[in-house]
Amino acid sequence: MASPGLSEAERWKAEAERWREVAEEQAAELSELRAQVAALTERLATVTKLVFGRSSEKCQASTAAVTEPGPPEGADPGSPKVTEVQGRRGQRPGSKGHGRRDYSHLVTEEQVHDVPEAKRVCPNCQAAYAPFGEETSDQVDWRVVLVRIVHRRPTYRRMCQCRVRGVLVAPPPPKVVPKGLFTAMFCARLLTEKYVLGRPLERIVGALGHDGLEVSKGTLVGVIDRCSALIAPLDAAIRERNGLAGHLHIDETSWSVFAAVGDKANHRFWLWAFVGADTTVFSIEMTRSTEVLRRHLGIDVEAEALEGDRRLLVSSDFYAAYQSIATVEGVDPLYCWAHIRRYFLRAAAAFKNLESWTAKWLELIGALYATHQALAGLVPGSDEHARAKDAFESALARIDTTRKREMLDQGLHWKCYEVLATLDHEWDGLKRHAEFPELPLDNNAAEVRHEVARYEWTRRKEGRLMSVT
Repeated sequence: MASPGLSEAERWKAEAERWREVAEEQAAELSELRAQVAALTERLATVTKLVFGRSSEKCQASTAAVTEPGPPEGADPGSPKVTEVQGRRGQRPGSKGHGRRDYSHLVTEEQVHDVPEAKRVCPNCQAAYAPFGEETSDQVDWRVVLVRIVHRRPTYRRMCQCRVRGVLVAPPPPKVVPKGLFTAMFCARLLTEKYVLGRPLERIVGALGHDGLEVSKGTLVGVIDRCSALIAPLDAAIRERNGLAGHLHIDETSWSVFAAVGDKANHRFWLWAFVGADTTVFSIEMTRSTEVLRRHLGIDVEAEALEGDRRLLVSSDFYAAYQSIATVEGVDPLYCWAHIRRYFLRAAAAFKNLESWTAKWLELIGALYATHQALAGLVPGSDEHARAKDAFESALARIDTTRKREMLDQGLHWKCYEVLATLDHEWDGLKRHAEFPELPLDNNAAEVRHEVARYEWTRRKEGRLMSVT
């Protein structure tokens, strides 16, 4: 017969073992939940910053950073001296003005404002005043004249019995739109207002109405539609020149097109911006894939190289499509330093204990921007340019040294490792700026155009005519 004491001991031992397993399961579950909370906290901080936060690239209006030659006492010799000064709009006190602009190229109309003849005598002795030169002053007048052109074509009837044409009339004047109301000059002005000056049709219609012409938006949309074929060759030439540029800023953003296009199930398209030195191309595409880049840039898919044995510098963010074309022969990526900077800012927003770490990295990246800005305006080959370039390369080298040292730190926060891993993965495209110091460190040229396009889109209360390629 088993001892009652031994049985009781085994029972309590089994109970302890069961609770130990429960504790282990709960500990594992707690660890997983903490990781989820950390990830959600980071995502919430990122989304809150994007929706409600001030752009990190914007400076305070009241201050401006001024880079002066030479470091402060006790600082790293390679670091710039940055002084916060109070900013003020307008001409600085004591500075030389620009003077009045020259408007002599405008059509000139002279008006004479003379003293009445009866007053050109002395009020005491009535002696006449003699001419003594003249005083002149300029004004610029703004006149918008809408002209209704009536085309009269006299007709002539035949007076003989010959078998020839019975009625003669001059041919009708040529029109951009057959049977249309507007002249070629009107259509050219409309296209200029819409696409060069960027005025929405709502405002164009309002301006025409203010000047006496009541016209509907639908009528103008029809005119633009009929004129699109006329400007298609210009569009093709701009696209071709842009695709053959040596340096492009490229960016893409989601874009809604509320029209049924092919078999596409939704209205989500992508607006691509290709910004070159003298051309900018916007292209609304169904996809965000690398195929858009290959088609616009002329990438030979089989050879994995640019057509025509040329080279291209691409300023962009770290999206996978840009990383994909970075492996193409002839394409050199220049990754955006403003984007990598945001990774550090998001880390501090999600984890308060990383604020000092982020501040240190912002200082390093800020020094890189300051030394890069110091290069602007200097003549290549001069001693000043050589010193400024050395300072820029030194700032880049400090970032390289710091990232390598911190990656070896076993006690670093996991989020720091994540940000540094991204920096390491994109390092080749980031450090390539040392080879091209005259080019911007960021991709703001393309992103700003996207923001302007989105701003205009949300402001317009109209149906938009779009060309989807």
